[in-house]
Amino acid sequence: MTSQRPVRVAVVFGGRSTEHAISCISAGSILQALDPAEFEVLPIGITREGHWVLTSSTAETFAIERGRLPEITEQSGSAALVIPDPTVGSVEVVNATEGVRILSDIDVVFPVLHGAFGEDGTIQGLLEMAGLPYVGAGVFASAAGMDKEFTKKLAAVEGIPTGPYVVLRAGQELSEADKQRLGLPVFVKPSRAGSSFGITKISDWADLAEAMAVARRIDGKVLIEAAIVGREIECGVLESDSGGPALASLPAEIRVVRDHEFYDFEAKYLDAEGVCEFDLPADLPSEVIERVRDYAVRTFEALDCSGLARVDFFVTPELDIYLNEINTMPGFTPNSMFPRMWAVTGVEYPQLVSRLIRLALKRRSRNG
Repeated sequence: MTSQRPVRVAVVFGGRSTEHAISCISAGSILQALDPAEFEVLPIGITREGHWVLTSSTAETFAIERGRLPEITEQSGSAALVIPDPTVGSVEVVNATEGVRILSDIDVVFPVLHGAFGEDGTIQGLLEMAGLPYVGAGVFASAAGMDKEFTKKLAAVEGIPTGPYVVLRAGQELSEADKQRLGLPVFVKPSRAGSSFGITKISDWADLAEAMAVARRIDGKVLIEAAIVGREIECGVLESDSGGPALASLPAEIRVVRDHEFYDFEAKYLDAEGVCEFDLPADLPSEVIERVRDYAVRTFEALDCSGLARVDFFVTPELDIYLNEINTMPGFTPNSMFPRMWAVTGVEYPQLVSRLIRLALKRRSRNG
């Protein structure tokens, strides 16, 4: 890379997870925000089947239109395979229809992949082997952040409160003692999923089997969490660009005001108009805001994260704070809370995207 040309960024999105469409929408926002004078962009989509395509799509392509979610298909671009080459630290794009091989020297990868096969350490491991710097958390932090069980365990070691929960692996069932400890209602959710996919709130143990079946369609490991009465508070975390401690945004509050029992996928992405209200920043006492920010940074550090994360909490009427989860590659859609929280904290969307790319490049130079 030289100073005479823009930074060449491969934006990778789509993927095999249930969050394929959200990844596409996030990528569209990022593509729109990248200044062409500063960045040369290579948009690389991954189909639901796992095929990599060099897309010809523009930012405007990736939007929800009349309830229809965007998707990467074989017809989305001209190439059919992308091969990271660990010997030269570049990406070879092979056009399967014409037999043309294009060797593109990539400076940095922005893997805008949410959920399994992207946010869970898999693509991070691939990029590590290829010697390519990338935005966001590394292999371990991505895997631990994706798995709600291990997020809670690592955070608890650092003294960050988590609510009561039970982990059920394949073949395990909830005991009567655990039912008594958890109480009702509870949330039944896949341990490794995002965007509220596969989550069911139940108020009768008779509904547990059906809720477990829904969760296990996504992940064989299921969490059952006691419902915490409280406000849903989120906080963004950014790696420091000066080598100091990570930085926390002002937190935000999300309130579901009609039609949905909790902040599920439809409330987030399909029915957001009039369904949810957002306070940016959250209307909380200053000391509670500072505790939320402190817990967010400590969770980020407990998982050994880098780049960015969004950390979600519950704040009870008594102002107790409980960790809900962490997202190491949070949504970047126009409605996503991570960029909105940083905007009210003083970092606008284009600057946020540019900063994350620069942080990834700086980590490469630091690590050799």
